[in-house]
Amino acid sequence: MKILHTSDWHLGQYFLGKSRLNEHKQFLDWLLVCAQYNQVDAIIVAGDIFDTGSPPSYARELYNQFIEDLQATRIKLIIVGGNHDSVATLGESKGLLKMLNTFVIPGVMTNCDEQVITLTDINKQPIAMICAIPFLRSRDLQFSQAGLSGKQKQASLQQAITEHYQGIYELAKAQRKVIDKKIPIIATGHLATVGAKTSDSARDIYIGTLESFSSNNFPPADYIALGHIHRAQKVGKTEHIRYCGSPITLSFDELNSDKKVLLVEFNEDKFHGVKEINIPCFQQLKQIKGDLTEIETQLNELEGDIWLDIEVSTEDYLGDLHQRIQSMVADKPLEVLKLRRKKQQKLKSLSQVEKETLQELTPADVLNQRLAQEQWDSKERKIIKKQITKAFNSIVEDLHENP
Repeated sequence: MKILHTSDWHLGQYFLGKSRLNEHKQFLDWLLVCAQYNQVDAIIVAGDIFDTGSPPSYARELYNQFIEDLQATRIKLIIVGGNHDSVATLGESKGLLKMLNTFVIPGVMTNCDEQVITLTDINKQPIAMICAIPFLRSRDLQFSQAGLSGKQKQASLQQAITEHYQGIYELAKAQRKVIDKKIPIIATGHLATVGAKTSDSARDIYIGTLESFSSNNFPPADYIALGHIHRAQKVGKTEHIRYCGSPITLSFDELNSDKKVLLVEFNEDKFHGVKEINIPCFQQLKQIKGDLTEIETQLNELEGDIWLDIEVSTEDYLGDLHQRIQSMVADKPLEVLKLRRKKQQKLKSLSQVEKETLQELTPADVLNQRLAQEQWDSKERKIIKKQITKAFNSIVEDLHENP
């Protein structure tokens, strides 16, 4: 039995003003061919199908077209909601899609039995049990309690998530016992785990309550397919707990990591192994750093349609920096999506900071520069600084999910 593990499609994303429509379409076409070539029984998408809770119509069309195209292959599709997905949006067509071999778990279900899916082959024979666990929102797992400290809230949510996983796993075990066949139990998840290497595009999703989830708290499923972290990686040095990462580059700091889907194989109920399959690059992105002379030299060496992040190292404030860079790429198929000065030089003096443009700064940069103007020497002040940072991150996250 074989599955393909993918996640974090973020259909509908705009990257620094650029649509990812063509990249996503090419990826989904490639994924369909990949699934057929490897003769998989199912594709698991571990959350963040869409980039926002209200995806544009073309993103929904891509989603629906992929499901339609998959029907000719008889490959099953399991989709769980992520923190970027709207439970209502994903759930609106859940019943209809089930008739098209597609199982959608948008959020925690009132009837937990719905989160246990018996995967069958073309002969309707059971081949796996799926513990379909989506992004777990605190409000879905526990009642609000007044007077709890930050550590108590973290511990409470950690316990609630652990119990939810264990409960779904026990249901799957019970159903497998009834079936009385040697088939694997596969769990999903959309969350950050302890030690996972994140990127700028993967935001904290339990801000103020849970920083990350310990892999030791997962149940002993035969494979755990995770989403949310955009870099493919093993969890806790295990072979069977993995992030597959996003299929396309979602931030410039992901450029040094290959994009993958994971081909997972089982022999009856035994985990056999994982094969990493590299996804083709559908849009080149590149970072360039140096002074103006070095940058011009590097730009002249580039070929093809490339989106650029340029970091300029210069001691002087150049009021015409944007014009100079644009003149360097004027006759080339290059697009400068991000242009900034080197951070160490940006922070050299407040007078220079005042001359920066917002295009060069992230929300985190703005906050950090403001905090740098204050004194945080005492223990009490450090606590206040941490609270301000968490509150700020929470607001930024809310604005991103509900623009």
